[in-house]
Amino acid sequence: MKYGYVALEGLIGAGKTTVARRLAAHFQGRLVLEEFEDNPFLPRFYADPGRYAFSVELSFLAQRYHQLKRTTEQDLFSQCTVADYSLGKSLVFAKVTLPEDEYALFLDLYTIMYGDLPAPELVVYLHLNMDLVRERIRMRGRAYEQDIDVNYLERLQERYLDHLQKLTRSQVLVVDIGEHDLREDGPGWQRLLELLDEEPPSPHRIRTI
Repeated sequence: MKYGYVALEGLIGAGKTTVARRLAAHFQGRLVLEEFEDNPFLPRFYADPGRYAFSVELSFLAQRYHQLKRTTEQDLFSQCTVADYSLGKSLVFAKVTLPEDEYALFLDLYTIMYGDLPAPELVVYLHLNMDLVRERIRMRGRAYEQDIDVNYLERLQERYLDHLQKLTRSQVLVVDIGEHDLREDGPGWQRLLELLDEEPPSPHRIRTI
């Protein structure tokens, strides 16, 4: 692995955790997984987004900060580190879910808390078309995810791509994974490994596997 710190991003069901696990195992690196199941506000947010948006975003902000802070204190770069989320994930979701006044407050808190944390050297965004996203959500079987509005998912996808285009502290690789299942050692997985070894011609790349 030519990068010391790689973060996976993508919509629900894109395979971030699966790919992060496989990359960490392949490169014998440290694995950092988001502790989303510890967020008590998440099921309530999906049931009533308007009421619980700020609570869920603030809770995630604190959880991610504490986890990454602990990881940094344990010498983040003693080996290759692969995470299934990036620093900017909180901003992407908050921009979609919060009204402008609450987002402004959230942005201030984000800037204060995350300013001293290292950014990933590479952010890999796993891109799926919306039909596949919805199918994978159905297959995951989490009850509180089944009624997620497709318009919400589409806004998240648009916000992610906008956010990634503006990153300056990290290289960005957007990978359209199509129908490939990256849980298997097929051509899609091999192509992903090749892309990670590719010399980036620019800070932002878009590739299809």
